[in-house]
Amino acid sequence: MNQDAKQFIRVEADTMSQFIVELLTSVSMPESKARFLADWLVTNDLRGVYSHGTDRVILYLRDLRDGLLNPDPGTSVKRDDGSTIVVDGDGGLGYFPAYEATRLLVDKARTHGIAAAVTVNHGHIGAAGIYSRLLAEHQLIGYVTSGHQLELKPEDSIMEAAGGSPMSFAVPAGEELPMVLDFGAVHDVYTHSPHFSQLFEKAPGVVFRSMGLGFMCQALGGFLAGVPVDKKRRTNLYEGANQGSLMIAIDSSRFLSQEQFQYEMGEYVRTTSQMQPLPGYDRATLPGILEAEREKERRKTGIQVSEQHRESLLEAAAEFGVKAPF
Repeated sequence: MNQDAKQFIRVEADTMSQFIVELLTSVSMPESKARFLADWLVTNDLRGVYSHGTDRVILYLRDLRDGLLNPDPGTSVKRDDGSTIVVDGDGGLGYFPAYEATRLLVDKARTHGIAAAVTVNHGHIGAAGIYSRLLAEHQLIGYVTSGHQLELKPEDSIMEAAGGSPMSFAVPAGEELPMVLDFGAVHDVYTHSPHFSQLFEKAPGVVFRSMGLGFMCQALGGFLAGVPVDKKRRTNLYEGANQGSLMIAIDSSRFLSQEQFQYEMGEYVRTTSQMQPLPGYDRATLPGILEAEREKERRKTGIQVSEQHRESLLEAAAEFGVKAPF
């Protein structure tokens, strides 16, 4: 679970974004694509979603430098059947086809009531919440998941078959902030996680539910997107293009008037905010509220960069010959 560090430095969002752009262009990514990617990574930092923010850039840089991913992908619609589309990522990072698929889903969901997209042939899509939030901003209900290439061995625990994929749901709430649930399906219950044994002993249902969600991520965001069970059947040109995603957009007005549904969602946000928080917390909120508040505040005060985060960025700066701004 993402948490703010107790000790940190503050870095202005624009400063961080420009630094990330310079890093990405150093490995032949065009500036327009680098700026697009930097904006999403910085936004996640601002929201406190550090696991999918600028701390990841060193991993992307190495894959791009080493030829595992295409630094200048040209996304394309591989298939369009009206309410369903397949978007090809041309061997690049998954942010580009995932964003294009989300953009296309908006009109399709309004036309058909519900629409779905699968993205294929790309690397990491980043935080699934990026795309569900975009759908919610257009007053649509969004669902996003992804899967990746597994390497399953008989001697491994079945937990390995659950992968490590995300799910995100987003629901607009009228004048209130949308409810956005964005989580790693198997987070905290990997076999190497520090509390796995205790969780399995005390609450095995938690482990089985998480594992089941991971299986579903892999089926819907992986296999449905052309990622095979056996790596030998892969045909992608780029080795790092080992992921896929599924996105679904729903127009709530096909079931209930938009005004009525969003009024109820707004009431839900307001009512739950008056309830008692969980032990150790000072507020009761629905998912996504705190992240949205952090983003608004930190666009003024700056990103909170922990020592580990700073060291990762300094390592990237040294390795790729870019001057760090801190």
